[in-house]
Amino acid sequence: MEFSPNANQRIARLAAHLQPQMEESSILRRADCRAKGGSPGFKVAILGAAGGIGQPLAMLMKMNPLVSVLHLYDVVNSPGVTADLSHMDTGAVVRGFLGQPQLESALTGMDLVIIPAGVPRKPGMTRDDLFNINAGIVKTLCEGVAKCCPNAIVNLISNPVNSTVPIAAEVFKKAGTYDPKRLLGVTTLDVVRANTFVAEVLGLDPREVNVPVVGGHSGVTILPLLSQVKPPSSFTPEETEYLTNRIQNGGTEVVEAKAGAGSATLSMAYAAVKFADACLRGLRGDAGVVECAFVASEVTELPFFATKVRLGRTGAEEVYQVGPLNEYERVGLEKAKEELAGSIQKGITFIKK
Repeated sequence: MEFSPNANQRIARLAAHLQPQMEESSILRRADCRAKGGSPGFKVAILGAAGGIGQPLAMLMKMNPLVSVLHLYDVVNSPGVTADLSHMDTGAVVRGFLGQPQLESALTGMDLVIIPAGVPRKPGMTRDDLFNINAGIVKTLCEGVAKCCPNAIVNLISNPVNSTVPIAAEVFKKAGTYDPKRLLGVTTLDVVRANTFVAEVLGLDPREVNVPVVGGHSGVTILPLLSQVKPPSSFTPEETEYLTNRIQNGGTEVVEAKAGAGSATLSMAYAAVKFADACLRGLRGDAGVVECAFVASEVTELPFFATKVRLGRTGAEEVYQVGPLNEYERVGLEKAKEELAGSIQKGITFIKK
């Protein structure tokens, strides 16, 4: 029974979708495996796509109209997550990659790499335990990025961000591919929480509220600048104290509420997509895309610091100053810097030792 070339192509395409996770099983070569009617867009890889953050993040990226190809990499379960998401009737083509031998295939040709890989902090685990596991994971993944897509923008989520961003920077420096504009530590969840909690106090819709959050991405290093809230608002000292503490301890609030069953995964995935979408709009050339991120910075004497950055075709094209601070915020900034200095050094030392 002879099939027309068109029918052959359709069958091949169907086979490619039934087996989306394994490149080789496709009758079609990778270059031909563009979903029918798929939109032009960017190629995005998620490293750690089968995890607690990775799965909802992958789903939301599959829904993002700016994404044409979505690569899902993990050391476990990525074929299942890929098969599941490949049934969604959105434009992005999903491909899965399993385990270290497939890391390079997952990264080749990517425009944006999002890294939520690593372990979450479990009860009884010290931050040092967390650091030692996740530092090694980030090092390995960033070596892959340096080799396969050195010009990609990297969104680093793996905690502790205050230390993992310096680790990534050192890995890229060693490889000779370091571009500080393209390495962004994702602190958007702090901003998302700040917007939400401030909106509650002000009785506004959180979508109308914008709170800059500077410093770093854990505890006392998270500094919401309530004096710079839009729309302009004033807070009593009690409100300032309450809001600052709640924003700084938002992660702990979720860990305790989940009672040992995990940490913030859904709100983190939402925040990661909000930031990734801003990066893609910057890559597309949209004007005036500004978000907070933890980046290489000369805003303070520290080598890395989170402030507002303007995102463009080359990543963080402009890093903004913190702006005028009130007395409460100036004290907070000194505390944040002290803590940050140690975390940054810890990351650098991990690679240099």
